[in-house]
Amino acid sequence: MLVTERIFSIMATSVFRLGLAVLLVVPGAQRPAPLVAQAMEQDTVPPVPNVSITRITEPIILDGVSDEPVWRTIDPLPLTMREPLHHGELTERTEIRIAHDESYLYVCGRFYDSDPSGIRVNSMYRDQSRGDDIFGLLVNPYDDNDIGLVFWTTPAGVRIDVEVPADAQAGFNGNWNTYWDVATRQTDEGWFAEMRIPFTSLGFQASAGQVPIAFTTYRYIARKNERQIFPDIAPEYDFFRASLAYSTVLEGIQSHRPVYITPYVLGGAAQRNELNAAATEFQMQTDEEAEAGLDLKYNVTDNLTLDLTINTDFAQVEADDQQINLTRYPLFFPEKRQFFLERSGTFAFNTGGSTRLFHSRRIGLVSGEPVRIFGGVRLVGRVGQWDVGVLNIQTAKTDALASENFGVARVRRRVINENSNAGAILTTRITTDGGYNVGYGLDSRIHLFGDDYLTLQWVQTLDDGIIDAQGFRFVESGLARFTYYRARNRGFTYWFQGRYQGEDYLPGMGFIGRQNFSDFFYSLAYFHYPEGEGPFRRIDPFQLFGSVALRNNDGSVESAFIEHDFDLQWRSGASLGLDLELYYDDLRDPLDFPSESRVPIGSYWYPRFEFDYNMPPGDLLRASVGGGIQKFYDGWRWNVWAGPLWNISRHFGLNAQYGFDYVRFPDRDQGFDSHLLRLRSNFALNTKLSVNAFVQLSNTRHLMAANVRLRYNFREGNDLWIVYSEGWNLDLDRVSPTLPRTDSRTVLVKYTHTLAR
Repeated sequence: MLVTERIFSIMATSVFRLGLAVLLVVPGAQRPAPLVAQAMEQDTVPPVPNVSITRITEPIILDGVSDEPVWRTIDPLPLTMREPLHHGELTERTEIRIAHDESYLYVCGRFYDSDPSGIRVNSMYRDQSRGDDIFGLLVNPYDDNDIGLVFWTTPAGVRIDVEVPADAQAGFNGNWNTYWDVATRQTDEGWFAEMRIPFTSLGFQASAGQVPIAFTTYRYIARKNERQIFPDIAPEYDFFRASLAYSTVLEGIQSHRPVYITPYVLGGAAQRNELNAAATEFQMQTDEEAEAGLDLKYNVTDNLTLDLTINTDFAQVEADDQQINLTRYPLFFPEKRQFFLERSGTFAFNTGGSTRLFHSRRIGLVSGEPVRIFGGVRLVGRVGQWDVGVLNIQTAKTDALASENFGVARVRRRVINENSNAGAILTTRITTDGGYNVGYGLDSRIHLFGDDYLTLQWVQTLDDGIIDAQGFRFVESGLARFTYYRARNRGFTYWFQGRYQGEDYLPGMGFIGRQNFSDFFYSLAYFHYPEGEGPFRRIDPFQLFGSVALRNNDGSVESAFIEHDFDLQWRSGASLGLDLELYYDDLRDPLDFPSESRVPIGSYWYPRFEFDYNMPPGDLLRASVGGGIQKFYDGWRWNVWAGPLWNISRHFGLNAQYGFDYVRFPDRDQGFDSHLLRLRSNFALNTKLSVNAFVQLSNTRHLMAANVRLRYNFREGNDLWIVYSEGWNLDLDRVSPTLPRTDSRTVLVKYTHTLAR
């Protein structure tokens, strides 16, 4: 038996046994001390005061003033400074109060400022903060240390909502939207805000008439990089972690089951230059578009939401970022479509890096081109102690593909202790011509002690093409993974990962970078927070990373790297990173790059030096810059990048990203230059009317593209969109016959209207 197979057997058996154990464990096991208490012990934080959320019966007028008499009966939350100096003296007076009635959660903030002219209001664009002052609230609706729903606003009254799954240990979903309201006001004393969040947008689970929730709230003063927060969360922890939120209990919450019906109508035209039948010239082809569809949202229970979609459309979605690939692995493109982003954390099943068993971009997109979605259903929420998610989508037949049905079911529950969970997932992709791809997985995240966690995963796929060719092979069709890590950024921390992925493992609804390998990854780091009021907030003298990937068939090394990082963070928010890296890559197939540059078969070692610098996030004109130089296979590469951002006013902002790569292979007289430019401009007359323009240019793809989207938001759920897209060919003579300047052009108008019942 090969070494990798032996490793796999041990890992698979351990994961399977642990998965069964944690799924069947008897609830009610002894709970360890909450993480907040652990953080307090490590940082000598004073005990958290007893805070409750007052139930009110008086009406609240949402105007940002918060002058109702009931607010005067509620004490403001005791805030502490988190940054730039933990437990430093607050430089500005802040009063945040929180209350609820039977239907809504209310939060008001009075943000006094000794220099009102310094208040940052850089954007009026929905779901966007560009270094603004911020008032934020995180709600963990079940008080289960898992999902956090974040609501924040700016002095302009911009609404921003974010979903933070898995206790902030699985990324952020910044495209999640829900129904809530906010009102703000600026005066010569500062700025003031009121939020009103329906419990139907949060979901809740009552027990004996009581609703447990947890929350965190904060104020961010951009020009000072100052964050005032409740409860007190030490800087080594992500303050979006639901497990660090303050736990409390609400009473007197009434159930409401609203139905949101959102029909849409769409019209427009799409043009594309295509080669004629004689292959003598390109001709513009025009297709008129007229569509209608419907979305429906219904709260089946207080914490279980049903979504139905018919003839789903994503005309208003921003174009993908163009990328250049300097590796032999496929590029990962994130999901941007709103329907699939809502509560996407429930369905997450990542298997390391960007790889995952379920990636929703596999639904309704083929090579980046849309495929009609007839419709689908999603059910997400909680049933008893279980978090559940079910999604099923049917797509249309195309010239190249049969009609397909995509399904995914996910369950997860808390086990062993309050910071551990285990779950399972099932994915299915079935075509009308009999093809199928099925995947299932078991996973668990176990809180061992302190800040140490262990995660275990076992995944297996079954694909008709592979099984018909060589039969079902249990080991080769599986993936096993473990990680052991310390979830904090102070003192000595670590992360270890081992993973096996078989030759037949093929997630038809997922994303993978390579096949038939085993890899091992480690990270060792030390994070230091200087005491006193010196210039540095954090100093990371060393962060060591390393990885090695082995081929399963013969145990040879396919690739490896070692990296050492040195990072500085100033109290202003600026940061500097210096990296030394060493790579190894064993090529068994030639590697092709632009301009007919080809790296031959062979084994290559190459070092790299890299730096990056980020200006303070509160500056009106700021930038991130960086660059690197390295030996690149048998040649050389140096690259630079810059990301300037200019907040011209609250109505207009510019953001650019530019990257330049200079690659040369002197021994073969080959090489290429790559320029990649992305330019975004945002204009907002107010919080309802906005225009977003996104222009991209890539010389290696010989393409420039523009995507302009005008949105008028009458109210939440009622939108008018006008979308214009055009692509231009840059090198017209690269093929024969000569290319036209315009490659494609699209103009669409879409209107959505939500009816609440």
